[in-house]
Amino acid sequence: MTEDWPFDDAKNVACFTTRQVLGGATITFVSHDADDGAWQFISSDGAKMKDMRIVALSEVYKQHPAIGKLAMLPPGWEATRDSAEEEWEWSEASPEDDNGSDEDDEEDGEAWKQA
Repeated sequence: MTEDWPFDDAKNVACFTTRQVLGGATITFVSHDADDGAWQFISSDGAKMKDMRIVALSEVYKQHPAIGKLAMLPPGWEATRDSAEEEWEWSEASPEDDNGSDEDDEEDGEAWKQA
């Protein structure tokens, strides 16, 4: 971690996001997965498989520097907010959030968890 890079992860670490987030949509959900340490950055549009993108963490940070406040989010935790004006609320993820076995993932727009 340096002054200009708040994360312990390398800038080129792969993370999951959506085309909406890359297009500037406000990130409202962030997950730092317990099983593999992967980062996920999702907007209020949800995360349908057709919209999913794998990009370098630095690409998301460059467009959304506010995620720097979440650099110390522990694996197995997630953060949410309703708008860019609100502070992040951190919480420990429930076990079913990380296992990708939820049968309703497609209907809920969360098929990305199975990727």
